Amino acid sequence: MHLFTSLGLAAGAAVATSAAVLQMNASETITSGIIPPTTTPHMPYIPPGGIGVNNTPPQYVAMSDFDWQSINLALNQEWIELDLFNYGLAKFSVQDFQDAGLYAEDRFLIEFMAQQEIGHALLLSNILGPYAAKPCTYRYPFNTVREFIDFCQKLTRFGESGVYGFIEHLDSRPAAQLLLQSITTEARQQMIFRQFLGLFPMPVWFETGITQSMAWTLLAPYLVSCPAENPRIAWQNFPALNVTNNPDATPYFNTSTAGNSTSPGITNNRSEPLSFGGRQVNFTWELPGTPIGYNDSYRTNTTAGPAKFVAWISQLNTTYTPLENVQGESGTTNQPDPRVFGNDTAPVINGTMFVALVDQEVNITPANISKLNSHIVAGPALYQAG
Repeated sequence: MHLFTSLGLAAGAAVATSAAVLQMNASETITSGIIPPTTTPHMPYIPPGGIGVNNTPPQYVAMSDFDWQSINLALNQEWIELDLFNYGLAKFSVQDFQDAGLYAEDRFLIEFMAQQEIGHALLLSNILGPYAAKPCTYRYPFNTVREFIDFCQKLTRFGESGVYGFIEHLDSRPAAQLLLQSITTEARQQMIFRQFLGLFPMPVWFETGITQSMAWTLLAPYLVSCPAENPRIAWQNFPALNVTNNPDATPYFNTSTAGNSTSPGITNNRSEPLSFGGRQVNFTWELPGTPIGYNDSYRTNTTAGPAKFVAWISQLNTTYTPLENVQGESGTTNQPDPRVFGNDTAPVINGTMFVALVDQEVNITPANISKLNSHIVAGPALYQAG
């Protein structure tokens, strides 16, 4: 309907003409100059081009080191999600969940999401073969049900985005297809956890892709120990970035006041946004060389110069703001308010998104975001914009 409105009379005329053609019977003669569809099929039904459409049997395997290490990272993500969902269900009582507005059906949905992760982990393990990573032990930063749900929606956010960032670049298109069909499920999980938290379920026009190194930087702090036979994760760990005044979505307000309730719901039209353009955002960050990951067996690293800008990575856009008030490893910036396609379109800064400190403004598009890796001073961190 919106499409026809934007096209105006020409679109409306085309619709009316099509309807008229459909109403004609076989005995009527077409005299309006409209050419009826041919009864001869166009062979072979596939326009020229495309990749992997010649009916060659697909091989669902990694075809390069890049493939193997990308899928290995994704498998480690699936294992922590499986553990996390089950851990939260075991840690908190039925009453704890009810106090957060979540009941038996909601707990069952989390249980089912854990079962989905079993399927995802088996899928990726089958692609990788006998050297596929096994589950590890993990640490989690929550003490309440609301904090558990918030961590779930953040973990699934960077798990989802981490695959979007590399799936287009895999040498194995068959493996990419399987990853696509699993990561779309994870996207739905992230939306459900937002609903459980009382957040607006899908506040963006486009989902965000990040690089493997960005995803590994976000994941590594939660891995405590892993089996000795697990293959080493190849990607870079950037120094940690902390948003010290990150908007907090965990407070629980069960109220009838329109726009103020944060109770679980299919959707909540929040009248008070978590963040806004012009808001001062405060950062602290670590220097490189910090032990990180399971058994502290990795070290953070950066190849960038001094931090000068904040990169806001969201939807199709990477937006930069100057890093100000720098004192040692702390600084501030102001939240920008860019639009996806210019004025009167969706705000870029929304949802659960990513910020990083960089040494220069780099022209980034979704398909070449890896170009940003060499310029990251610290981060990314998750920013709860909405």
